[in-house]
Amino acid sequence: MKSVLLLTAGFGEGHNAAARNLKEALLAASPDTKVVISDPFLEAYGEFNRLIQRGYVAAINHTPVLWQAVFELMDRTRLVELHMGLYGGAARRLQELISEWQPEVIVSTYPGCNHLLDWLYRNRLKRPFRTVTIITDSITVNTVWHRAHSHDFIVANEPTAAVMRDAGVAPRKIHVLGFPVPRIFAVQSVHRPVPPADGLWRVLYVINSGRRLAPDIVRHLLKLENVALSVTVGRDQDLADRIARVAGEVGKNPAVYGWTSEMPRLMAEHHLLISKAGGATVQETLAAKTPMIITQIVPGQEEGNARLMLQRGAGALATTAPDIADAVAGAFAHDATEWRSWHEATLALSRPEASDVIARFILNRR
Repeated sequence: MKSVLLLTAGFGEGHNAAARNLKEALLAASPDTKVVISDPFLEAYGEFNRLIQRGYVAAINHTPVLWQAVFELMDRTRLVELHMGLYGGAARRLQELISEWQPEVIVSTYPGCNHLLDWLYRNRLKRPFRTVTIITDSITVNTVWHRAHSHDFIVANEPTAAVMRDAGVAPRKIHVLGFPVPRIFAVQSVHRPVPPADGLWRVLYVINSGRRLAPDIVRHLLKLENVALSVTVGRDQDLADRIARVAGEVGKNPAVYGWTSEMPRLMAEHHLLISKAGGATVQETLAAKTPMIITQIVPGQEEGNARLMLQRGAGALATTAPDIADAVAGAFAHDATEWRSWHEATLALSRPEASDVIARFILNRR
């Protein structure tokens, strides 16, 4: 295969993460294949697109009811298709990419990219490439994903495949291959003793939204006697400083990480992860075989991710600082009976090798 074009967009980190991880797997499986990642919306509209992305983040964090209404409108109507003509710049950028790289396969991790392709190639039989779509969320799959043409749809799990079939997608197009997580999950060796020899259960709090409430959550977690807490704050130095002040007040020293490439290792060496129900976050914690306490669910796309974890018994939902601390304490009580049950559930859902499996599928799909 000569080249693969991976299309993504920065509206939720799961789309970009899936594209990055899949590129790594494709190059590992076929070093001679040219693999290109592109966000045609960002490349066409630059700072204006970044402004829209910031608006999206603000909406899901501060006006979730409004975002839910938008999500449902896109699900029930053809609003996206009716407005594709407004994205001429992105369509032209995508056409340039196709002309330059001549891809044999185009893989989309963001549904808007498939609609751009439909707009460019109204006669689907004349497409000089095969299209593959990576569905980045579980169960609550907006119809915008499959209203556009794709030869194949890759989903993370069977419940999501069932939803797609019920929505009328041809079963032959649906492939349950997992979510493209970092390849390191399949090979890393991490020692996580159960029960821990020092009596301290390792808890990782990944802060990627809800930052205003994060210091109070840290305060409650630091008061738990049998917990060693680690916190990731990304590139938010102000948040790191606020957490340091809270730690000083409580008199404990959590491990605080800024941006780090070591997330797969951190996820796997901790006994429990605390974070929101993002598509990539949920699939990566499952790849690490680490149970999860969900602190936030974005209405619409993240509801299915949370449902997957909770219905399969791989964690719990807790949205306030006291409830989160109680959930952690309960998980490790009575010889960690609840945690052991959660951990067993993650084993059934874990697909750490998914990126390599998906890469082989794409390279063999001519």
